[in-house]
Amino acid sequence: MLFVYVHAIWFGLWIYINTGLLGNNAFDPFPFSLLTLIVSLEAIFLSTFVLISQNHAAQVADKRADLDLQINLLSEHEITRLLTLMDAIADHFDIDIPEKPEVEELKKDVEAEEVLDEIENHEESKTKE
Repeated sequence: MLFVYVHAIWFGLWIYINTGLLGNNAFDPFPFSLLTLIVSLEAIFLSTFVLISQNHAAQVADKRADLDLQINLLSEHEITRLLTLMDAIADHFDIDIPEKPEVEELKKDVEAEEVLDEIENHEESKTKE
C-alpha cells in the first residue's frame, strides 16, 4: 500500500502545484500532458516487471510439477516393489491371502512413458472441450 500512498501524494502535489493555486507559473498546465507521459511510461515498466515476474513464477511452478511427477513415479515404483515382496513373503511362509484383482493391478509396474502419455491425452481432451 505504500506504493499507492506515495503515488496519490505525488499526483496530488503535481496537480496542486500545476493548477497555479500557489501563485506560481505552472510548468505542466491542465490537462497535465507531462504527468500523463510520466504515468504512461511508469505503467509500461510496471506491466513489464509484472510479466517478467509471472514468467519466472510459471517456470518455478513447472519445475515443481516435474519434481512432483518424478517423486510420485518413484513412490509408485517403491509401492509396487513392496507389494511384490509382501506377496513373496506370504508365499514363503505359506500364508493364504485371498487374491483380489485390485492388488494384482497394483503389483504391475507403471512405466513413466505411460503416465506421461495419459497426462497428454487428458490435456488434449480438456482443450477439445
